[in-house]
Amino acid sequence: MGTAIAERTEVLRTEAPPQVPEPGLWTNAAKSLRRHWQLYLLIIPPLLYFILFKYVPMVNAVIAFKDYNVVQGVWGSKWVGTKYFEQFFQNPVFWTLLRNTLFLSVYSLLASYPIPIILALLLNEVRGAVFKKSVQLVTYAPYFISIVVLVSIINLLLAPRTGIVSQALVGLGLPPIDFLGSGDIFPSLYVWSGVWQGTGYAAVIYLAALAGVDPSLYEAARVDGASRLQKIINIDLPSILPAALIILILSVGSLMAVGFEKVFLLQNPLNQSSSEVIQTYVYKVGLLNANFSFATAIGLFNSAINLILLLAVNTIAKRTANTSLF
Repeated sequence: MGTAIAERTEVLRTEAPPQVPEPGLWTNAAKSLRRHWQLYLLIIPPLLYFILFKYVPMVNAVIAFKDYNVVQGVWGSKWVGTKYFEQFFQNPVFWTLLRNTLFLSVYSLLASYPIPIILALLLNEVRGAVFKKSVQLVTYAPYFISIVVLVSIINLLLAPRTGIVSQALVGLGLPPIDFLGSGDIFPSLYVWSGVWQGTGYAAVIYLAALAGVDPSLYEAARVDGASRLQKIINIDLPSILPAALIILILSVGSLMAVGFEKVFLLQNPLNQSSSEVIQTYVYKVGLLNANFSFATAIGLFNSAINLILLLAVNTIAKRTANTSLF
């Protein structure tokens, strides 16, 4: 009798528990919507903005392959295939535009990418709170200056006759330099004014990453007798590496998107040999002449290059550092 009861108990133990059906995808979505409906309500306005002003206009990129006519509309215009792409590639100024755009972009990336990291690492080592906040304020404030005001400041400082720098050179017995009219100086003028304006803002991201470092790591390094440079190399740099890689991927993904406003405002006939980029050319030839198909074709080519660069750098970062956007 006891043996039978023991066997029955063992059978009950070994029997699988009844299977409870897992809730479906729509059931989970409905529960999440009921629980967090306030958050979903906040998402609706930005979502509508991106759909209406970012994704819906993408449909009109088809005019790059059409001889667009305002009267006939986007879908009523005649198909011309790759006519405007070929027209752009065969243009004598194509290689000049591509060279100037790539040079300004790469120069800007090489100059503006490491400096915020260096500034953040240096500020992280400052112990004086007042001095640290003062430096942050001074470096962060230029970010809020508009491009028009920035170009006005550059003109006031570097104008060949009335500029402060030119007057200082004349006062020292030296000839004035036409900074704004030199094609050789223009790239440095464009890039370093951008570095001055954006370094403080970009450093905030790295300072936020450094603020999340576990203090016990610094205490352990201090006990081991590590110097400040060793702490930066072995603790700070690995801590900001994921953020730095993401910013690098985004920067390379917009490599061909040179800022149109500042280039156009700084441009003049004297420096046009190095300041004429794809964006300014599209504005002058495509938009001012109402050649919308030609302008769209150039913009589509520019976007395709940026997309290829973004995917390539994202793949490299994912395989080498296991950090990526997607």
